[in-house]
Amino acid sequence: MERKSAIDLFGAVSLIGFSMLLAVNQVAIKLGNTGFQPVFMAGARSVGALAVLLIWMRLRGVPFRIMPGTVPMGILLGTLFSIEFACLFFALDWTTVARTSILFYTMPVWLGFAAHFLIEGDRLTPRKLMGQGLAVAGVVVAVTMRAEGGEATLLGDALALAGAFCWAGIALIARISPISKSPPEMQLFWQLAVSAPALVLLALWFGPFLRDPQPYHWAILGFQIVFIASLGFLFWFWLLSIYPASSVASFSFLSPVLGVALGWLLLGEHVGPQILLALVLVCAGLILINRPRKDRPR
Repeated sequence: MERKSAIDLFGAVSLIGFSMLLAVNQVAIKLGNTGFQPVFMAGARSVGALAVLLIWMRLRGVPFRIMPGTVPMGILLGTLFSIEFACLFFALDWTTVARTSILFYTMPVWLGFAAHFLIEGDRLTPRKLMGQGLAVAGVVVAVTMRAEGGEATLLGDALALAGAFCWAGIALIARISPISKSPPEMQLFWQLAVSAPALVLLALWFGPFLRDPQPYHWAILGFQIVFIASLGFLFWFWLLSIYPASSVASFSFLSPVLGVALGWLLLGEHVGPQILLALVLVCAGLILINRPRKDRPR
């Protein structure tokens, strides 16, 4: 499919569907943690997703080629990926889907701060700075105003934020390091190839791998392997290759909205005024950050 200058109907439907998929994944991890130890489930997901990715590359004829000078950055990508998902899976063990969705999807905020100093031409404009401020205010509201009746812990919130920081680091490395010249499949390969053994080994420190898994827990793990960590991420990269990155990023505010809604609808999580206020602030900030700038007349 040829590149497009704006989001069309197919792109909008695809991005809304992908945002829903990410929101469903938060619920899936929360439920999966009742059957598997969180870090082990994250590691098993990477192992399975790596196998799916390699099969996909083989069937599609995508060459497996490690470009010179990309190995250190590839290992760093995989390390950050490992930390990100160890934090996310444990966050959903210790706090609610609603809170995790709000905090984890602040990634563009932290990426924007880093890009201001590290990427030439990617400076914080007054509009973006206002968006950053609103989103940070939403984080403060979410963390300091707590009324979940014991469902949420400060450690869980902190891990969700740590996962967002690692995600921002991955995005930054993928943009400014030599690995940016590698195809998306190879970037994802590094993240999965490093995280698979790293997370499984790390899981040894956190007790038994299994927490009385039932058939639906294995189905949840399979869903994450196929539809999130492998084909889902590849679909996202494919959309980025067709549509403008800023337009794709503008849909990021849907993920926390849908995450909060599904946490309430499927898990019966309490969504009080403070969570709604935090959600509004974060989403408003993301919209301002990702809103494309209108071209000035010459």
